[in-house]
Amino acid sequence: MPAKPAPIKKAVKKEAKKEVKKEEPAPAPAPEPAPEPAPEAPPAEAPPAEAPPAEAAPAEAPPAEAPKAPTPPPAEAAAAPAEEGAAPAAEGKAPADAAAEAPPAEEVKAPTPPPPAEPTSEPLELVVEDVNDTSVTIQWRPPATIGNAGLDGYTVECCKEGTGDWKAVNQELTVSCRYVIKNQTTGDHLNIRVVAVNAGGRSPPAVLPDAVLVREVVDRPKIHLPRILRQRYVVNVGEKINLVIPFIGKPQPVVTWTKDGQPLDTKRVNIRNTDRDSIFFIRTSERADSGVYEMCVKVDSFEDKAQITLQIIELPGPPASVKIVDTWGFNVALEWTEPKDNGNTTITGYTIQKADKKTGDWFTVLEHYHRMNATVSDLIMGNTYGFRVFSENKCGMSEAATVTKTSATIQKTGIDYKPPVYKEHDFSEAPKFTTPMQDRSTTVGYSTKLLCSVRGFPKPKIMWMKNQMIIGDDPKFRQINNQGICSLEIRKPGNFDGGVYSCRATNEHGEATVSCKLEVKQAVIADADKK
Repeated sequence: MPAKPAPIKKAVKKEAKKEVKKEEPAPAPAPEPAPEPAPEAPPAEAPPAEAPPAEAAPAEAPPAEAPKAPTPPPAEAAAAPAEEGAAPAAEGKAPADAAAEAPPAEEVKAPTPPPPAEPTSEPLELVVEDVNDTSVTIQWRPPATIGNAGLDGYTVECCKEGTGDWKAVNQELTVSCRYVIKNQTTGDHLNIRVVAVNAGGRSPPAVLPDAVLVREVVDRPKIHLPRILRQRYVVNVGEKINLVIPFIGKPQPVVTWTKDGQPLDTKRVNIRNTDRDSIFFIRTSERADSGVYEMCVKVDSFEDKAQITLQIIELPGPPASVKIVDTWGFNVALEWTEPKDNGNTTITGYTIQKADKKTGDWFTVLEHYHRMNATVSDLIMGNTYGFRVFSENKCGMSEAATVTKTSATIQKTGIDYKPPVYKEHDFSEAPKFTTPMQDRSTTVGYSTKLLCSVRGFPKPKIMWMKNQMIIGDDPKFRQINNQGICSLEIRKPGNFDGGVYSCRATNEHGEATVSCKLEVKQAVIADADKK
C-alpha cells in the first residue's frame, strides 16, 4: 500500500512541470497575491492522505509563473530524485515566498470614460404669437441648461384637446425658436408643447397652459396717423406727395379712400395697401389735388377713419390795382387792392418799390408790409416817381407787380433860409502860465534855454527879464514865442550870466510872471591839462 502512491506523485509532478513550461511563453497578467494553501493542508495526516496535497501542486504552479521567475539552470534540473519526493507542503511554500518577495508591478490607469450625455432642461417661455383660421404661430426661448451634449434642435408636438395623441408637427428638428403650425382646422382646440433634443435624448416638454383655439382673432382696426398729417399738409405745386399711414387690425382690414366724400381719381392719386400701412402717392401735385381725404379701415363690423387736409399752393398774382392817393411835401400816399389769385393760400404781405423817372431803377421802399395802404417818404424835391407793388404768400413773392398808372412829382417850393442866431462866446482871459520854469544850471561856454507856456486872450505880450531888468534886444539872448510856448536861449553864457530870470505876460485883462534861477559853473579841468 505505501509503495503504490509514490509513482503517482512523480507522474503528477512531471505533468505539472510540463504545464509550467508550456505556459511560460504566454504573457503573465499583473501579479496578484497568491494564496498559501500549504498551511491549510493538515501536516499530521497519514501517508495515504498525502495524495491530495500532491494533486494540489499543479494549482500552485500559476502563482509561481506570475512573477516570471528565470528558468532554473540544468544542474538544478538534474537534482536527485530524493528532492523530487519531498513533501508537497514545502514545494508549495517556495513559490509563495518568491511571489511575496517580488516587487509589485506599477498599475496602468485606464482612461476616464466620458460622462454620459444628458438631455437639456425644458424650453422657456412658450407663448402664442399669432393665430388665424388655419395656423398657429408660437415662440419660445432656449433652455436654461443645455449641457456638454449641446442642442440639436426642437420638436413641436400638438394634440387635440381631450386626447393624449401627441404628434410631431415638424418632420425635421427646427433650430429656430419660432414655429408656424400650419394646415389646421378652424375651430379646433390644440394643446401644444415643445421638446428640446440632443444626443442625451429629449428634454422635459414645455407645454402651453391652455388649449389654443384655431380661429382668427379679431382686433379692432386703428389708424396711427402721423403727427405731421394731423394738421393741414401744405405742398407747393409740382412737388411729389408720398404719405405712409400705418394701421393695425386683424384679420386683414379693408382700406378705402375718398376725397371730399367722393371716390378718388385713380389717374391722379395712387393708393398701395399692405397688411400694415397704406401709401398715398401723387407724382406731380396740382392745385386741383387740394381737399380733404378720408381713409377708412374696416374689419367685420368695426372701422376707423382718419382725415388728411391737403393744400397745394403756388405763387400769388399781383395786386388788382395800385393808385396814388395824395402827394405833399416829400411824401406820397399809396393804396392798392388784394390780388385776384392768392395762390390757394392767404396773403402774408406786400413789397412796395419806387423808381425815379430819370434813371428808371427800382428800389424797395417797404417789404413784408401787411396793410393795404402806405406812405412813401424822403423823396427828392424836383423828381418824378412811379410806384409798383408785389404780393407775397407762403410760397413766395408774386412774379409780376402792379404799377401805378400815374406818377408823383415832388414840387420845388420857395424856401428862405434863416440861419440860427448863436450867442458869441467870450474867450477873454487874463494871462496864465500853464507850465512854470524850473531852476537850471549850466557850464560856462555851453548855450542853454529856458522854457515856459502861457495862455490868455487877447494874445499876451511876453517880456523877459534878468534880475528884474528887461533884457530887450540883447543879441546874446534869443526870445521866441510860438502858440503860447515861450523860450529864452542864452548863447554861450559866461560867469556873469547867472541870476534870476523872469518871464512876464501882459494883456488888457492882466499880467502874470514866472521866474527861475540859472547857475553858471566853471568847467572842470583835469590835472594833466593844467600841467
